[in-house]
Amino acid sequence: MTIDLRRYIAHAEAIVANHAIAPGIYRRWNTQAEDGSRDLGINPYGCADAANILYTIGRFPREPEVRACWVEALQGLQSPESGLFEEPTHHPIHTTAHCIAALELFDAGPSHPLTALRRYTTAEGMRDFVASLDWRGNPWRESHRGAGLYAALVLAEEVDLAWQDAYFAWLWDNTDPATGLLAGRDLPRISHSGTTTMVPHMAGTFHYLFNMQYARRPMRYAERLIDSCLEMEAERQFPLGERIGFAEIDWFYCMNRALRACDHRFGEARSAMERLARRLGEYVVSLDPGTDDGLNDLHALFGNLCAFAEVQQALPGLVITDRPLKLVLDRRPFI
Repeated sequence: MTIDLRRYIAHAEAIVANHAIAPGIYRRWNTQAEDGSRDLGINPYGCADAANILYTIGRFPREPEVRACWVEALQGLQSPESGLFEEPTHHPIHTTAHCIAALELFDAGPSHPLTALRRYTTAEGMRDFVASLDWRGNPWRESHRGAGLYAALVLAEEVDLAWQDAYFAWLWDNTDPATGLLAGRDLPRISHSGTTTMVPHMAGTFHYLFNMQYARRPMRYAERLIDSCLEMEAERQFPLGERIGFAEIDWFYCMNRALRACDHRFGEARSAMERLARRLGEYVVSLDPGTDDGLNDLHALFGNLCAFAEVQQALPGLVITDRPLKLVLDRRPFI
């Protein structure tokens, strides 16, 4: 039985439309949080993820005037002094990489140099930065910085090939041979969402893996990464397939891209991907798009759609949509 997402995709397109303030200008949320913390005005993730979603579902704007408005809106969110894009829910490096990656969909870039990141544009500065991240205690959140640094500087054309070589050499040297995860050896399970799990290490690794895939760099210990992903799914270490967000694209991408590098446990891996895809599909089609808070968040909705885009590639014929879903990561790094 297939996973028919045609109605869900139509809802996603309508959700983007009802988050619009003006052409190219979008809210991230339409409804306020209980604590009143959400900014319901123009938002970097609103503008970026409206574009990302429309690209994913095959509805990216074609009209030059609409595209120009979008570019102007995104570029206007950059600080001329620091060169960063900022928003309170994420580290500025994440927001900066995310907005620059969205601009790339329009064949555009930032208006100002990334002055605040200049200290990391030497190989030594970069290595010191990535080595200082909390790889053992908070790898998922820290990957927003470690992977975002690469995406922002590369897409803004502020580093050269030698810098990229040094970046990927550090990742290669610090991949765990036992798990295929980043970074270091004997990585511990981490408390997250009420359980103790390796999922934060996997989700962190995903962010570096999409940089590797973009740059056509080899991944190390692909077999062990498959083993790790299968163990997570078998043990249900984390509530995968039960929320709108990014954890599922992280898992699908790590599994599918590792399978492209080797055929280790190929049948088991495909079966695991199908199980999770069906669980996630059943979940999303059960939601009310008018009231579900996850669907109200354009950033979370984008992450969910990325998961189905990767599954549609990995398991042809399983996910049904009117237009093939397009994963933005196949064009440029960072989500």
